[in-house]
Amino acid sequence: MFITCENLVKIFTLADEVELLALQGLDLEIEQGEMVGIVGASGSGKSTLLNVLGGLIRPTAGTAKVGGRNLLKMSEAELDGYRRDEVGFVWQQSTRNLIPWLNAAENVAYPMIMAGTKQRVANQRAAELIEMVGLAERADHTAERLSGGEQARIALAIALANNPSLLLADEPTGELDTVTAEMVYELFRTLNKELGLTTLIVSHDPGIARQVGRVVSIRDGKLAGETVRSRIAVNPSTTENGADQPEEEFEELIVLDAAGRLQIPQEMRDELGLKRRVKLEQTDEGVLIKPVQPEKTEQDGESS
Repeated sequence: MFITCENLVKIFTLADEVELLALQGLDLEIEQGEMVGIVGASGSGKSTLLNVLGGLIRPTAGTAKVGGRNLLKMSEAELDGYRRDEVGFVWQQSTRNLIPWLNAAENVAYPMIMAGTKQRVANQRAAELIEMVGLAERADHTAERLSGGEQARIALAIALANNPSLLLADEPTGELDTVTAEMVYELFRTLNKELGLTTLIVSHDPGIARQVGRVVSIRDGKLAGETVRSRIAVNPSTTENGADQPEEEFEELIVLDAAGRLQIPQEMRDELGLKRRVKLEQTDEGVLIKPVQPEKTEQDGESS
């Protein structure tokens, strides 16, 4: 397994020594070469998870392993090397991706030069990456002369400059229109397939399941569920041109963590009347979860 998180905890200390529990025992496994979406409400912990896996912040407890490296036990120097050599980042805000006074080619070459690569080699590699994202003709343009979609594609080229094994993107299409976002997602999928690049994308987009291989949802700092997609056969007679074209099917699953816990959505708990205690019954088809009926007290019995 390329990424393994076990009982991952991250606590932030705020003003007046107030502690914020951002990750609360999260478990997650991602195979090498997977393209995974991460969704959740604001404050759920999804961006914190991305920052932990990218080596930007150190977890408080638990295990976070990437490519066999335990990020909790790495020294600061080792984390610096990990971020520099193994991880590519794409951020929502263009100002975090591009230096405004440099053109596209210079932006892509810059991190390589800072890492010690010779200017000539960095320039050549930058030209290759810009061509890979389809913007060779815009290489001499600064950020202000690039559209939002072009800035996102140059940001991807920058993220690939260090030949990373892990690509992390935090809301990369958050500021783009639907058509442009689709083009950027298509580029992510192409790079994921051609380079075998493990890719994690944090998003608020409810349609991201159609863009990635798997979606994991985080709630209250824990893994809550997964959406997996599969292709199902379709009768050729039902398609417009009579061709056998498989359709995509999406299935939402609740995740059982290492401690046997699962998160039942609030709306389902309300509808079924599930409170603090429930009953479990083993059936032929699986496990049945039933609400516990409130017990009558003696006072209730006297008044009835």
